[in-house]
Amino acid sequence: MVARPPFGVFLVIDGVPNAVGLAEITAMPHHMELPAVGASVAGEVIWHTEHNHQVKIRLDEWTARTR
Repeated sequence: MVARPPFGVFLVIDGVPNAVGLAEITAMPHHMELPAVGASVAGEVIWHTEHNHQVKIRLDEWTARTR
């Protein structure tokens, strides 16, 4: 995860360097807090566009980044 605006999180997607991933708060489990910057996340693509590589993701789980 790379940024945490108030409406969700922006994500880097492994293997797709030109994609812009967004997980909105409304598409996250209600019992979980937003992941921290640097967290690893997993989820499901629920929408995407080919022309500008935008991807909307529903997050299933996330963990703190380990070094």
